[in-house]
Parts: sequence; C-alpha cells; structure tokens
Amino acid sequence: HHISVHTFRCSLHRCTLQKYVQTEYAFEKCPPCSVFVCEWRSPEQLKDLLDLELREGGEAHPQILQRCRDAIRYSVKTGHPRFFNQLYAGMDPYSLVGRFITEAINPSLYTYEVAPVFLLTEEAVLQKMIEIIGWQEGGDGIFSPGGSVSNMYAVNVARYHHCPDVKVLGLSALPRLVMFTSQECHYSVAKAAAFLGIGTNNVYVIPSDKRGKMIPAEFEKQVQRAKDEGALPFMVNATAGTTVLGAFDPLEEIADICERHNLWMHVDACWGGGALMSKKHRYLLQGIHRANSVAWNPHKMLMAGLQCCAFMVRDKTNLLQRCHSAQASYLFQQDKFYDVSYDTGDKSIQCSRKPDAFKFWLMWKAIGTKGLEERVERALAMARYLAEEIKKRDGFRLVMEPEYTNVCFWYIPPSLRDMADGPDVCTTPYPQVAPVVKERMMKKGSMMVGYQPHGDKANFFRQIIISPQVSREDMDFLLDQIHSLGMDL
Repeated sequence: HHISVHTFRCSLHRCTLQKYVQTEYAFEKCPPCSVFVCEWRSPEQLKDLLDLELREGGEAHPQILQRCRDAIRYSVKTGHPRFFNQLYAGMDPYSLVGRFITEAINPSLYTYEVAPVFLLTEEAVLQKMIEIIGWQEGGDGIFSPGGSVSNMYAVNVARYHHCPDVKVLGLSALPRLVMFTSQECHYSVAKAAAFLGIGTNNVYVIPSDKRGKMIPAEFEKQVQRAKDEGALPFMVNATAGTTVLGAFDPLEEIADICERHNLWMHVDACWGGGALMSKKHRYLLQGIHRANSVAWNPHKMLMAGLQCCAFMVRDKTNLLQRCHSAQASYLFQQDKFYDVSYDTGDKSIQCSRKPDAFKFWLMWKAIGTKGLEERVERALAMARYLAEEIKKRDGFRLVMEPEYTNVCFWYIPPSLRDMADGPDVCTTPYPQVAPVVKERMMKKGSMMVGYQPHGDKANFFRQIIISPQVSREDMDFLLDQIHSLGMDL
C-alpha cells in the first residue's frame, strides 16, 4: 500500500496528471457541453491511432502519457451530461474516490484477514439495502460482477432451495425444472437457464400487457401448464424496471401466485431498484418485500459507478453459504484467531472478488439517504419534463407515457409526417430514421441516445435520464439536435 501511494504521488508530480485529467475532461464532475461525448473513429482507424501492437521493449514515459491521452480522447465520455445511451451515466466524485482507493489497495474479498475494511463496508451496505427492501427479519447477500450474474445466482439458489441434492448429485438426479419470466425480461434470464443446465426451452415466457408488465393470470396459466406436463415449476423472475420500456411487474399479484404454488420469487430490480430510495416513487415496487431474492444495481440509477451489483436473499439460514461453499481449507480455516463468520467469500461462486460496495458506501456516507432520494426524484422529474416537451413538438410522438426514466419516442421527419398522422404510427414505413439519426449523432459527437425496435413497433429512441447534472436545457438540446440531424430525411 505504501509503495502504491508513493508511486501514485510520484506520477502526479512527474506527469502533472491532475492538470492533464482536468484538461481532457475525462473525470470531471460535470464536463462542459462544448466537450464531445465521443470522437467517433471506425475500428480500423482506431487501431492505427492507438498502435495496439505489444513489443519486446518498453516505451518512454512521454509516449505512455500520450497513450493515456489517446485512450481518454477516443473513449465515450459516459460522465458527460448528454450521454443518455445506457442504464448508467454521470460521474459521482465520492464514488470515483472510492474506486481510486480500492484500485490502489487492490484487495480481494474472501476473508476478513486480507480485506477487513471492505468486508465490513460490504456487510453494512447490504444490511441497509435489505432494510430498504423491507425484509424486517433480515436477510443475506453478496455483491456480484454484474446484474446478469445476480440473476444467475437467483436461479441457482432457487434450484438448490427446491432440490438441495443438485449440489452433489447434479442434473441427472432432478426432475424437469421449469422457470417463468415475462417477455420483457432481461436476456440474462435465458442465459442463466442455459448456463445452469435448465435449458432455455424450460423458461416459460409470460405475455406482458401494452405497458410491458407481466400479466398475472397468464403467469398462473403457465404454472398449471408446467404441472400438467409433469414438470416441477420452481421459480419466477419478476422485473422491476424493464430495460426498454422501464415497466414494473405487479409484484403483489405475482407473490400471491408464488405462495399458492410454492415458487421462489426473484425480483430483477437491477434498474428499477433505485426507486426504493424515494418515498414518492417506491410504490413502483410495491410488494418487493415478499420476494425471496432481489438483484439491485446501485451503479445504475444511484450512480455508484460500474460495477456495483447486489444480490440479496430473504433468508437467515445461510442458504447462500450452503448453496455455494466449497470450504477451501487454505482460505476458510475454522480455527482462526478471529470470528470466522466474517470470512464471507465462500458464499460467492468466485474466489477473487472486487470490493464493489466500498464506492457505494463512501458515496452514501457523503450525500446520505436523503441525497440519494433527491437524485432519484430529480431524474424522474426530468423524464416527466421531457415527455411533456415531446407532446408539444411537431414530429415527435411518445411510444407511451413513461413510468420511470425511460422516455421512448419516435421522431418523424417533415417528409414523412403525412404518413404518420393516423393511429398506426408504430407500423408506418420509417424504421431507418432512428438508425440514420444515431449515425449522424455519433459522428458529430454531440450526444448519445439509444434506439431499438420493440415487438411490432418500428425503431424508436429510448432516452434514459439518470445524472443530476442533466438539465432542462439538455432535454431541449436533445430534441433540437434530433430534429436538426433528421429533418432532411
């Protein structure tokens, strides 16, 4: 640690790194909007610019500094207030400091003896998140390397809960298992079924309503279907904040069905979990306290920085430990001189594990629960402002009223507006408008926003609002820029 700090300090003086970073706006709290979100280059152009070849000899420090400049210059500035492309954005300075610290110390979270500070801060964060979910009797959890892995944890734990022999006897000892999820769920659910040997054909997809919410009656029909086929239904994945539409499944009704049929209820709240921090908006996740497990990514709405992903279970029987432990004797000795219950690494499917909770803990300490609540409420208010502005503008049309901060809309150029005057806007022949506008946007570098088709709906823009640095002026700029880039189409 002493060597790391000394080296870091020397680097600051030798390369005047602090001034350089400020100049490049790579890590600014709020870079000026005159700075590009990206400087687009094709893969072949970028390969030439970066000189990627690794050689026998090393390079001089000035050349390495230029490598750093190039890496920053040609990377997407996700902290820019006009980066709207993904379900993460912005830059929290406290979280960034937390990342600097953990990268410098370079710990791994398996035992208390090698990571005492970071195991304790992870435990504190998990217990607070469990409290916010509403599990009054407590729970357990672990931070994982991504929401997709959290969802895989859920499938594995749910299977073990129903069929504990699977850990020793394997798949051959199991009946055909069936799990359920909505058509709007994250693709990681199908990947989990494939990865864990359940099979994607045994993921029964439940229809969603027009707003993207799972239809409970259809869910129960599919449960009965699985039983009639002689299969064993064992879990459902409900989504709180779908990726495209930002929809929230009806958790109370889903929980009722799970109780009737003895199903494990997992809630993928990776995106929508942030709403739990807001007294005004936590109703979106009404019933989440009845879930058996929850995935929640603070690196999304709460801006803890990639990656920061919690998986939690409503359990006090060491279910995570029993499901995943391998009891490696060189790590998890039971005769240590301290309380070995703090050696939590055997709950994880990993050995080496990064201290992803620390940056969130530091940020939370700095701005408090109230600060996190204000962050969420500002984002939803800004989404509401954008939706209202879309309604006022010619050539813009909402796909639906936003429930969260996913604002989905079409842009219709003047030459096509006569074709889009009817109610069938989603099927009118202009699916190439959004891709062309996105290409021009990327090459200009002024902002980034995503698009996609969805079901029978032609390509539309999906605007995601997270960062508290985003202003009404940025929302107005977004609409002005899309019109400027696409008005000639």
